[in-house]
Amino acid sequence: MRILLDYRPALRQRTGVGQYVHEIARALAPVLGEGDSLVLFSSSWKDRVPSGVVPGATVADARIPVRALNFAWHRLEWPPVDWFSGAVDVAHSAHPLLMPARTALRVVTIHDLDFLDHPERTEAEIRRDYPALTAGHARRADLVVVVSEHTARQVQSRLDVPAARMVVCPPGAPPPVFNPFNPAPGPILFIGTIEPRKNLPMLGAAYGHVARRRLDVPALVVAGKAVEQSSGILEQLRMAAPGGRIEYRGYVSDEERQRLYAEASMLVLLSLEEGFGMTLVEAMQAGVPVIASARGALPEVVGDAGILVDPTKADEIGAAIERLLDSPDERRRRVEAGRVQAARFSWSDGARRLVAAYREALARRRAGM
Repeated sequence: MRILLDYRPALRQRTGVGQYVHEIARALAPVLGEGDSLVLFSSSWKDRVPSGVVPGATVADARIPVRALNFAWHRLEWPPVDWFSGAVDVAHSAHPLLMPARTALRVVTIHDLDFLDHPERTEAEIRRDYPALTAGHARRADLVVVVSEHTARQVQSRLDVPAARMVVCPPGAPPPVFNPFNPAPGPILFIGTIEPRKNLPMLGAAYGHVARRRLDVPALVVAGKAVEQSSGILEQLRMAAPGGRIEYRGYVSDEERQRLYAEASMLVLLSLEEGFGMTLVEAMQAGVPVIASARGALPEVVGDAGILVDPTKADEIGAAIERLLDSPDERRRRVEAGRVQAARFSWSDGARRLVAAYREALARRRAGM
């Protein structure tokens, strides 16, 4: 079985999708059977896949601007990806829209469906193509990969994809990092793309609520990739908390992200919709208590380890922040529970589940099902 995986989201400044693609590729290569192989597909005018980034995988590199290729694929369903990679048995797209392929099993990945209800929260290419095309592509796909049970339920009910053609393959936890517990509260942390559904102005309002009540409030540190709507969001964030100390760090490397986790007293993620929430697992694995929105897949991810809040109520969010700031004992309990919860997520387990789903889908196709 020759598997082609769309690696383009992982080429530079990996956000959630890019990190997922990179880590699932790294986990896939060691669990493949004899005679199986993994090919990373890349398309870019200037960015190349670094040598050896996924040990055991080869690279099919198309020197074509990604936007131009996406337009041809999404609108014309041409050219087939086999032109660039040679014959493959599985063509796995990192996004909800199919990669054209001559004979390969066609697989799509759906992280969430927020773009259907709120296209205004997304970037231009997604607004143009995803709402109009996703349902048709998902129904035509041989296999649909989703990252949570929450997303699986949405895809089944809203896109009319039967459960038999889906596989739930959640992200895994990174290697454990045992940072020493600090009873003195460090910065309040947000890590994620600076986009509308992350609800950062509400985080600013909640932080401002806390800052007005206490002089010793730690800084709010915001880290993440900027997109076309980010400047307005960051301005709203600052205006919502005029008395607080807000530091925007921009996109951070893996090493910088680990330093932020080592310093933080908590991570707060107030997304209005989320298909998973990888930073929650990263934070829990690094010993950072988490506060999360009680929406989307976030309750599924944090379980009983985190504090769940209504993402529209600044006073409730602020009270949760103060609760962790005021109680080292509660932070310590949340740290211990978070490590247990994070250990439930494994990249290797997800990769094995994915390989089994590829084989089952190929068998269904051969049987004409």
